[in-house]
Amino acid sequence: MDSNASVQGNKLYVGGIPYRSTEDDLKKAFEEAGTVVSASIISDRMTGRSRGFGFVEMASEAEAQAAIDRWDGKDLDGRTLSVSFARPQGERPPRREGGFGGGFNRGGY
Repeated sequence: MDSNASVQGNKLYVGGIPYRSTEDDLKKAFEEAGTVVSASIISDRMTGRSRGFGFVEMASEAEAQAAIDRWDGKDLDGRTLSVSFARPQGERPPRREGGFGGGFNRGGY
């Protein structure tokens, strides 16, 4: 890991989480690398279904690195995980407002 302050020491971003996985499943998997402080899977606000990514907080930076070494690019229940140190929220590009691109289709009906 570089000395740049662009990551949070023991919090990990986890992408590619199987949609049927629970936060408990995620915690159990990451416990193979050390002590898990918290595990969360991000859900869609409208449907409540998993969005296939989440965050795991490990007890130390060393355990976070061990979790990256253990799980990044590895298979979990048929999906390949992408695991990296999480970036602070302020460093993400701004989200576009609206999401679905502009209203109702009024044509033809």
